[in-house]
Amino acid sequence: MNDPDRAGKEMHALVERLHPICRSMTGDGVRRTLEIIGESIPLDVHEVPTGTQVLDWTIPQEWNIRDAYVKDASGRRVIDFTETPLHVVGYSMPVEATMPLSQLREHLHTLPDQPGLVPYRTGYYAANWGFCLSEDALRELQDGEYEVRIDATLADGHLTYAEHVVPGELDDEVMIVCHTCHPALANETLAGIAVAVQLAQALAESRPRHTYRFVFAPGTIGSITWLARNRDRVDRIKHGFVLACAGDPGHLTYKRSRRGDTLIDRAAAHVLSAREHELLDFTPYGYDERQFCSPGFNLPVGLLTRSPNEAYPEYHTSADDPGFVTPAAMADTLVAVREIVEVLEGNRTYLNLQPYGEPQLGKRGLYRSPALHKDNKQHQMAILWILNYSDGDHSLLDIAERSAIPFTALVEAARALSEGGLLDEAAQQPSQSPGERA
Repeated sequence: MNDPDRAGKEMHALVERLHPICRSMTGDGVRRTLEIIGESIPLDVHEVPTGTQVLDWTIPQEWNIRDAYVKDASGRRVIDFTETPLHVVGYSMPVEATMPLSQLREHLHTLPDQPGLVPYRTGYYAANWGFCLSEDALRELQDGEYEVRIDATLADGHLTYAEHVVPGELDDEVMIVCHTCHPALANETLAGIAVAVQLAQALAESRPRHTYRFVFAPGTIGSITWLARNRDRVDRIKHGFVLACAGDPGHLTYKRSRRGDTLIDRAAAHVLSAREHELLDFTPYGYDERQFCSPGFNLPVGLLTRSPNEAYPEYHTSADDPGFVTPAAMADTLVAVREIVEVLEGNRTYLNLQPYGEPQLGKRGLYRSPALHKDNKQHQMAILWILNYSDGDHSLLDIAERSAIPFTALVEAARALSEGGLLDEAAQQPSQSPGERA
């Protein structure tokens, strides 16, 4: 875990393994995905029956597909599900028919502006069927009769999601959400899952202060289902973020929660400030942060991506393959996530036990001459900032934001001051933003 190169390679290998699986809102592809994740971290898998009411939604029928194709008059598969699950519109009804190209065209989807790519399309909640192919492939189809087959079932079953919990000293929870419903999209879906798995493994090696809850669920209705089944305990979620689009070459992007100034929002902004990044205000469009941030719940949940959804040309196309994501980019995302976690774990509010005048640091062994080493200056400045602002109202993150000193340097200085008898933790600790605590 401390070796970014190794972590990057392990994450990329997981992306490659998961990529061929046909996932959708429900079905065996989701279960197989969770089985593979479960080889790395233990999962509590939940099956919610078709017809179950979840807030304003109802669990749909389960969709599974075995094969699908379009054959020309010679029997050649001109569209073949076995090449990529993107070739079939998700949740397509079963079909077995022969039809002319003019009729078939009504069920074909392409990207005219990206003629070499296959789009990703779904037909949730619509009794229809379709195929996706490149615009180039469509242009090669000749008039004539085509055999069309989608060997799929749509029947009562279950919606499947899973959780992994790393217990902490506190019941307060940090929630990390990844969606599991999209097939053959390496960056948009699978890179986030891979980063989450690595983070969960790292957290399990220590005893964190917070409890960490990882949720792997289909987009939208998966999070709605989780919220419906956990309404009596959502107040435990003190911090959280959705993790997606985590492996592309773009810089990191954080979208704030609906509240905008929660501790997770501030922690992410502070960590990303040290690198090229973008901060976005909340909008009710995107991934599942909009479910957790719906006004009735209004949870402190943001969204962490590299390039945001729809902001890169490979998004929801066949170009979002394992070659598009890189071990280095996923390793960089993992480092940022770990640093955000370090802020959440290490943020404390302290009291200066010698607040009248500046205490003598030398006699306590707390003075490092800045002239002797360049790191000493940062350490001494961290000590002075902490002593001055440790009045019970300012956390280490508050001080980091004001001083521009790295959070880890402030944690080290606070530890030294505590051991030197000059600092003690305040009774009220910062689980939220200063305004919310007030």
